[in-house]
Amino acid sequence: MRPIISVLSALVLVVLAVVPFAAPWLQFVLTLAMANGMVALGVAILLRAGLISIGHAMFFAIGAYCIAFLSRLGINEFLVLLVLGTMGSAIAGLIVGAFVVRYRAIFFAMLNLAISMVVYSLIAKMYSVTGGTDGMALQTPTFLWIPLEKPGFDHVLYYFSVALMIVLGYLVQRYWKSPLGYALSAIEGNELRLEYLGVSARSVLLAAYVVSAALSGFGGVIAGSAIGHVLPDFGYWITSAQFVLIAVLGGIGGAAGPFIGSFFLELLHSASVNLTDAWNLITGVALIVVIVFLPSGLYGLIRKRRRSAS
Repeated sequence: MRPIISVLSALVLVVLAVVPFAAPWLQFVLTLAMANGMVALGVAILLRAGLISIGHAMFFAIGAYCIAFLSRLGINEFLVLLVLGTMGSAIAGLIVGAFVVRYRAIFFAMLNLAISMVVYSLIAKMYSVTGGTDGMALQTPTFLWIPLEKPGFDHVLYYFSVALMIVLGYLVQRYWKSPLGYALSAIEGNELRLEYLGVSARSVLLAAYVVSAALSGFGGVIAGSAIGHVLPDFGYWITSAQFVLIAVLGGIGGAAGPFIGSFFLELLHSASVNLTDAWNLITGVALIVVIVFLPSGLYGLIRKRRRSAS
């Protein structure tokens, strides 16, 4: 089975490498798909504990707005913006998580939704600070302190996003295989037994929540830099629901799942818009088919094929 996995992984990397040359219009679409996949990966971490967050778009928006504010202050190096924007989302995740990890099931989901809508309202209404519904424009940042034109920066951002996706996916997979990761899965199975073993479920969840918020921050920085503009819609509840949908669609059986779901959804959107005005109908039907017939997501289907091939 390992040779098959290696061949498939190499094939995907080759395809991603040639996309900017073979289909330049796809570069922007796939950059956004990778950014969304990073947020969905954070959502998938919480889904491992049986918790649904319908509010993770707030951390996505916080990461994007952090770099917009920093850009106003004259900080224009992309790697610095990436680190600081992600830290901003992680700190916000620590503050919010200290409160919401006390709750479970629908209460956890609705509290995340309520807090995210407060953040969204503040961003949308504070015109003098955030630009309100007009949002904030971003200058094209430097990369390694090398000034680049927007097309050149977009190329660099795309390949950097590919590398970042691989690194984050690997680290999250290792996290899931660590004692913290197993404890996270145990919360869904039997939280009380976990407490009897002397492991604090709240501490495990808080660590997972901060990690998921940081991943959302990565996505926000990438998306904001690719678009060159940040808007309050980054933090809207529909955006949060989309991230949950991507995680479920791709599957949470492995770190690749959310990225597979994100690629599938973005490519489906692009194809549907180009083919017909009824892209919402096409997307909805496709999602129903996947969710009904592939309960473990697209990644689950791939794993099943691998096992049958071996």
